[in-house]
Amino acid sequence: MHLCEEFDMKKVAISACLMGQKCRYDATDNLDVRLLGKLEQYTLLPFCPEEYAFGSPRPTMDLIKTEQGLKAISNLTGADLSPPVEQYARNFFDAYGNIELYVGKDRSPSCGVCSARIYDSEKRLLSSEGSGLMSAEAQRRGIECWDAEEYLDDLARKTGYIG
Repeated sequence: MHLCEEFDMKKVAISACLMGQKCRYDATDNLDVRLLGKLEQYTLLPFCPEEYAFGSPRPTMDLIKTEQGLKAISNLTGADLSPPVEQYARNFFDAYGNIELYVGKDRSPSCGVCSARIYDSEKRLLSSEGSGLMSAEAQRRGIECWDAEEYLDDLARKTGYIG
């Protein structure tokens, strides 16, 4: 029996960069100690589909609205990078079927929950409120999903505490 099962701790999927892993496109992190402090009573399951699929550092990608739906397109080569990201997301959620909360990195084309930027084929901004590819899979599975910044803002509103 795993420790988290023994104590029935809530499982939270969280963007690995928010935990300090250097997995961003430029091989840096987005460590958010305030967020981690708010989640310390939970079992954290870090994820990074882009690091897994492409390593770090790597060229950036943008979400492009196509006739086939949203695609993650490399800004360097124009290649569709969606398939390995989407496969990673399916595998991750299949492996951890009892995730209760998903916290993604804001504005990420993979992990942004409601802040990913979506462009048309000419790179004109269509929306700044899209869901990244991994987040879309979490939402399809009915998991409660938050962008990290929005999650902290919501906690502050509910508790009246900013810290």
